[in-house]
Amino acid sequence: MPGSELYEKFMALHTRDGGLVMPNAWDGLSALMLADAGFEAIATSSAAIAATLGRLDGRHEVTREEHLEHARLLGGLTGLPVNGDFEDGYGDMPEDVAATVEAAVESGLAGIGVEDTSGDPDMPIRDFDEAVSRVRSAVDAAKGRIVVTGRTDNFIQGRPDLDDTIRRLTAFAEVGADVVYAPFPPDREALVAIVTAVAPTPVNVLVSPSDKVLTVAELQQVGVKRISLGPLLYTHAMGALEQATKALRAGDLASATTGMSFARVNELLAHGKN
Repeated sequence: MPGSELYEKFMALHTRDGGLVMPNAWDGLSALMLADAGFEAIATSSAAIAATLGRLDGRHEVTREEHLEHARLLGGLTGLPVNGDFEDGYGDMPEDVAATVEAAVESGLAGIGVEDTSGDPDMPIRDFDEAVSRVRSAVDAAKGRIVVTGRTDNFIQGRPDLDDTIRRLTAFAEVGADVVYAPFPPDREALVAIVTAVAPTPVNVLVSPSDKVLTVAELQQVGVKRISLGPLLYTHAMGALEQATKALRAGDLASATTGMSFARVNELLAHGKN
């Protein structure tokens, strides 16, 4: 599907009543399970990809090429629109972000996220002007071929400044970001303030505000247009694995070996489009 058609298809999911729930896959089987469940779009998770490779997220330890290959796998298997959780856009300069967007378009992605993170634990959030410049560069490179999400990580990097968060998200929208995103606002009131400030630009939420996990319906009621889960399905699965390893260590083979049958695994894999 040409990029502009893919853009229109993916963007339409954001602008319809209710928006969409966009879970994040971490491998081929998880992507196929989400497709089989009926989800209309999926996303990568930079944290989950990094964890599967034994690396840390947000430290530039996963390369752009590795992430693109991963995203192509998910899209190729499922045929679904894939949104790439591409950290800071992979590169020090705005033109590097543009090159990443171009590569994402060529790889068939439907969307791409660009964060204001730096990969530097001592100064994890980029200056305002630099952050806006990088999102602008992403939008200019996209040319209406891929949905661009501008994201600020203020809250998850220990910067609980709602005013600065809204300033950044508003600026991202003003330079053309199709969607904006600030993971884990402190509460529902902060989320409402964000949605109101950037309207009509769609807002993505990672599960819910920090203080309480809301339902999909409750998030829709406050105007959220996209709900993603980041690495949380992956960590949910890893939590089940951890319990199984504890059971195994205790000698309980029955508890350690329950779960999906391999016949079901093969059934899902047989549905892959690659």
